[in-house]
Amino acid sequence: MHEVDVIGVRVEMPSQQPIVLLREVSGDRYLPIWIGAVEATAIAFAQQGVVPPRPLTHDLLKDVLEATGNNLTEVHITDVKDGVFYATLVLASGVEVGARPSDSIALALRTGSPIRCAEDVLAEAGLAVPEEEEDEVERFREFLDHVTPEDFEGD
Repeated sequence: MHEVDVIGVRVEMPSQQPIVLLREVSGDRYLPIWIGAVEATAIAFAQQGVVPPRPLTHDLLKDVLEATGNNLTEVHITDVKDGVFYATLVLASGVEVGARPSDSIALALRTGSPIRCAEDVLAEAGLAVPEEEEDEVERFREFLDHVTPEDFEGD
């Protein structure tokens, strides 16, 4: 299992389908997982530290786990079959519960639990992005953030 970080939620064009993007902590692979809009919102809220006035489902599950003393210790992204990803919640008691990766990630972000991904999943669905390309992409994003239409006007 390889630890991964949650980079964020993006919307894939032109389908308008949300994806959560994970990055291998000790490597150069990224793992995009297509998710639903509700789960995308739950992940984005957790990343931004948004606390809703009433608990959302993932907040409720976190509270239930804490109240029962059976905290989430880690999340495993275990498999991908026909483009469908599978995950497991690993609880402090040793119990493992099957779950969707999107729900698992939303819960992991709320509990501060590590997310780990099976090598087979990264090998099949991961995308290798060498560090030099990553730097180039970041420079291009910075350029886009600061460019104006006037920069393209001819003399």
